[in-house]
Amino acid sequence: MTVNGRVVRFDSARGYGFIAPESGGDDVFLHVNDLLFPEEQVRQGLTVEFEVEEGDRGPKAFSVQLGPEVAGRRSALPALSVPQESGDQDLCDVLSAKDYLREVTEVLLRVVPTLTGEEILLARAGLAECAKAHGWIES
Repeated sequence: MTVNGRVVRFDSARGYGFIAPESGGDDVFLHVNDLLFPEEQVRQGLTVEFEVEEGDRGPKAFSVQLGPEVAGRRSALPALSVPQESGDQDLCDVLSAKDYLREVTEVLLRVVPTLTGEEILLARAGLAECAKAHGWIES
């Protein structure tokens, strides 16, 4: 039976953590060897689907995969379209740095929901630097 839950904690150095089942009850042990997605994506609060078996010390998760809303975000992304070049169409609005960074943050969270706050800040800084260099945002 497939169970939904959220990662309560995960220690990547030790390779294990715990999942709180959505339906309640005891937390379920999670081992890195039972993940069906890259370990780097495991974060506290991440929604996952998994099977449960009784281990030596209590319930243990296996066949752990990303929850449907997390996995669905990656496969349901709209294709990017590039407008055809003709006349004034290759001009674009220049955004304020604040508006640009807000939009970048929303896209990062939608496309890669497993990013940490630190990773988002690093990505935003690099993208803002690039945008300034190209004149896409106000200096």
